[in-house]
Amino acid sequence: MRLVHVNVGLSLFGFSLACMLRSRVGLGPWDVFHEGVAARTPLSVGMVIVVTGLALLVFAAAAARVRPGLGSVLNMLTVGPWVDVFLASTLVPRPESWSGGAALFGAGLVLNGLATGLYLSAGLGAGPRDGFALGMARVLGTTVARARTLTELTVLAAGWLLGGTVGAGTLVFAVTIGPLMQAGLRVCAPLARAYERAAASAGDADAAEAPRR
Repeated sequence: MRLVHVNVGLSLFGFSLACMLRSRVGLGPWDVFHEGVAARTPLSVGMVIVVTGLALLVFAAAAARVRPGLGSVLNMLTVGPWVDVFLASTLVPRPESWSGGAALFGAGLVLNGLATGLYLSAGLGAGPRDGFALGMARVLGTTVARARTLTELTVLAAGWLLGGTVGAGTLVFAVTIGPLMQAGLRVCAPLARAYERAAASAGDADAAEAPRR
């Protein structure tokens, strides 16, 4: 159930990114970077997401000894391909006006917060970028919050220089993604508690069975 849960969350996460990419009104810092690299290489945006995620997981493991969870690996492997699938499909509309793009971006942003809460509540690990922030904090001897801010400002600048889309949506993303992620976690909290109860029940059953083994 956890595997089904996390994969549903990651597919919705990929769909949310595809919506924001198609909106053309701005992106979050990492997606500005992904789009900018894709514009300068033969890789699709989805493949850039995969390659970047792999590099971040390796760095986190080597620099901070952060062991990636199964959810971290699935995040790295599946979000990028889902982005490419949705961008190539007719499920994500092509807005013909700025207002249409803004509406699509808003829908993608809200879904992004919900999808983040959904895949995190499976309890199988966070994404590669969170592990990278932890690794940077340890390498630089600073707090995770400062390391995350420095990292996102750096990738935003690099992505903008490479041709990634920076706009009003970028500012909106920066201001709202934290609260939306928290709301997503709150909505999905009953699922996380259900897993905890199931794990506790399984532990109690194993303990009761142990004397008879």
